[in-house]
Amino acid sequence: MYSPDRYVAALRFAAERHRDQLVPGTQLPYLVHLVSVTSEVIAALAVEHDADLATCAALLHDTIEDTGASRGDIAQAFGPSVAAGVEALSKDKLMAKGEAMTDSLARIKTQPREIWMVKLADRITNLAPPPSNWSREKCAAYRDEASSIADALGAASVQLDSRLRARIASYGSYC
Repeated sequence: MYSPDRYVAALRFAAERHRDQLVPGTQLPYLVHLVSVTSEVIAALAVEHDADLATCAALLHDTIEDTGASRGDIAQAFGPSVAAGVEALSKDKLMAKGEAMTDSLARIKTQPREIWMVKLADRITNLAPPPSNWSREKCAAYRDEASSIADALGAASVQLDSRLRARIASYGSYC
């Protein structure tokens, strides 16, 4: 069941951990990205989904990957299911980029569908205009990676799958 108190606790935790980070290519606080991902997840949640797991994981999805927070920190604050989901959503920085995404998608697929939804929502929000320093080739690779994400995880949410595929199509103008 969805808990507004846990939502606010996860939002504060993420805001604290990402305090000095900006959305790449902008001057916006990174929290804007996290709230955008969470908004996509909230919009797609149906009655049969665990809104608490989905929203906490959406708010915290980059915390292990981009800050000093550990799975243990998240488990202590939000429980083992949120920590496991956030860990699955975190790419292994020691792996090559292509391998890291394949590994992450495999780990995400072992999680509840709510975690899949977070990854779909994350890529939806990331398919905004790319940073000005990205080449056409990098944009095309990012778009192709988004297609792989949609193919692997789209079954989690018809709405998110549809929105992601629409973003992929429109992102082609940058490639």
